[in-house]
Amino acid sequence: MKSFGNKIKVMINMKYEIKKGKGQELWKKAKKLIPGGTQLLSKRSEMFLPDNWPSFYDHAKGVEIWDLDGNKYIDMSLMGVSACTLGYADDDVNKSVKAVIDKGSAATLNPPEDVELAELLIKIHPWAGMVRYSRTGGEAVAIAIRIARTHTKKDKIAFCGYHGWHDWYLASNLADDSNLDGNLMPGLEPRGVPRQLTNTTIPFEYNNIDSLKKLFEKHKGEIGVIIMEPLRHSGPENDFLKKVREEADKQGAVLIFDEISSAWKQNVGGVHLLLGVNPDIAVFSKAISNGFPMGVVLGTSKVMDSAQDTFISSTQWTERIGPTAAIATIKKMQEKNVPAHLKKIGTLIGDGWAKYAKKHGIKLKILGPEALVTFALEYENKLEILTLYNQEMLKRGYLTSDHVFVSLAHTEKHVKEFLEKVDEVFEIIGKAIKDKKVKDLLEGPVVHRGFKRLVW
Repeated sequence: MKSFGNKIKVMINMKYEIKKGKGQELWKKAKKLIPGGTQLLSKRSEMFLPDNWPSFYDHAKGVEIWDLDGNKYIDMSLMGVSACTLGYADDDVNKSVKAVIDKGSAATLNPPEDVELAELLIKIHPWAGMVRYSRTGGEAVAIAIRIARTHTKKDKIAFCGYHGWHDWYLASNLADDSNLDGNLMPGLEPRGVPRQLTNTTIPFEYNNIDSLKKLFEKHKGEIGVIIMEPLRHSGPENDFLKKVREEADKQGAVLIFDEISSAWKQNVGGVHLLLGVNPDIAVFSKAISNGFPMGVVLGTSKVMDSAQDTFISSTQWTERIGPTAAIATIKKMQEKNVPAHLKKIGTLIGDGWAKYAKKHGIKLKILGPEALVTFALEYENKLEILTLYNQEMLKRGYLTSDHVFVSLAHTEKHVKEFLEKVDEVFEIIGKAIKDKKVKDLLEGPVVHRGFKRLVW
């Protein structure tokens, strides 16, 4: 025990010059002025390092972020929550955006980039014929649901996966407060969602075609929409997606693939192109425009034309920056073969985590796909361990989590230097686990996981 204490003190007290104060104080103020402190649950400081996370940034470039205290970090975590797949402030995308800002980002007439982007998307996805745009992923999914319901004239939805915050989705928890546990986050209460939406949105299980078939049997003739993520950490087995496609055709339901998380990382376009199954509608956002607001609803002409039979309209969906950023981003992805780079870098990170976990006796599992590489700690106190990891990596100049959303800006040199620090920090963690001292080494509260209302 004595040797553990001496060695840990030396390692913990290594001099890493990280100033702090401005970001942490502003976060306290933010929580008083903004419910939850931020607009996105995934960016709450409590998800990373409560009380000690930098929280706000001054500027960012490539994979580097400078906080309000002037500290520079390498982002080996969310990269804008997987939106900035080319890296922060990409020169080519920014150049295109700045040009149209100078020309006028909005006007009474429409931007020609709307048509250019539509043609580019349909060329990449030959099964599709028409598009509609939004500026966020959640509203793009809501548009897709509205179009699908209009087309089939049926209200009920079968869903699998995470699809945002709108009423149609949270309505699932009106019937059973655990419906979203396996798809979103446990404990979400559908407060503010009309009770009249009960039983309009019903979950089925990924890779379990019988669970979908049972829904159609139970709700005969009432389900007109199937929406799902085609891929998350694991892929389809036993022709699951093909069977879903067959069931949709049999039941006359519109099949929607929510590709907000999966697209543009394994290939240029929707991952369904690799999986060999086409939906009726595919929804894109995040990586399609490298951090600029943009959402796309892409579908067959037959289904998409139903948008004219309902009301879907917004002024900000006609501004010029989003489509311009998307065009520049997609073209660079094609030119640089970005998915191949993401796979290579993600593989190096995953292999490195596994190597040093084994070296220091830490039990964890590596999850894919490589562009969204993740480690899963196999301990009851895994949140304490993750907190210690984030704490010690932050001292060493890295923003971390239990996953890395890889970007084109991540280089092999970045990975090499990152893994050197992982080796160092995993040694601290391995010893702390062995001696049951993890919590003793924490300099603040344990990270949150799932939905938790923040208190202060």
